[in-house]
Amino acid sequence: MNKWLAQSGVCSRREAEALIAAGLVSVDGQTVSDAGRKIERGQTLTLQDAGAAQLRAQMTVVIHKPVGVVSAHPEPGQVEAAKLLTAENLWNGRGDIPAKDASLPPLGRLDRDSRGLLLLSEDGVLAKAVIGPDSTLDKEYLVRVAGRIDDRKIHLLRHGLSLDGRTLRPATVEEIGPQRLRFILREGRNRQIRRMCESVSLDVVDLLRIRIGPIELGDLPEGQWRPLGPGERSALLRG
Repeated sequence: MNKWLAQSGVCSRREAEALIAAGLVSVDGQTVSDAGRKIERGQTLTLQDAGAAQLRAQMTVVIHKPVGVVSAHPEPGQVEAAKLLTAENLWNGRGDIPAKDASLPPLGRLDRDSRGLLLLSEDGVLAKAVIGPDSTLDKEYLVRVAGRIDDRKIHLLRHGLSLDGRTLRPATVEEIGPQRLRFILREGRNRQIRRMCESVSLDVVDLLRIRIGPIELGDLPEGQWRPLGPGERSALLRG
């Protein structure tokens, strides 16, 4: 049952187990108590309104992470991105403020020295769509580098590099100005762009993520955040 709900995109398996334990799932009108129960062909599964409302209430936010802020798991003296989710930093003052005990892990991290678009979410289904092994969402970055850029390096950055013994997926890389590159990636290895550039003797001076799938950073000021809209969530799931 929990596996079917997760595979159908209704919720994560952990969320499904919680809904079943709360008595919010029924099959052919009978409340289900066994999370491992199988659904037979022709049976009708129903999620009660309270369960659907519980899933809709899960918060996801878009934040413009500044340099110096870590995405998660701060060490002593470091500031975690979730700490910026205050009323003072809420863009245009529209949206609910997360509870102090809310768990909003990042959906794809940005390292401490990078800035730009970061998604924080307690939505398990959305997490699978954005950072799950089957995700096809691409991410776009504007990168300023030091070092000589030439056609050979661009070619290698696009297709020809390996990290940690694994060949990287093809990337879209183009020169957009003096010492400026645009990257579009379809994977998210640890510090991937920085390590890619290092492998062709380029040093990253500035790295800005401007897009995750259909979600763009846009005019969101650095250090501020906003809730993800329902239409944006749907667009990410379609992606």
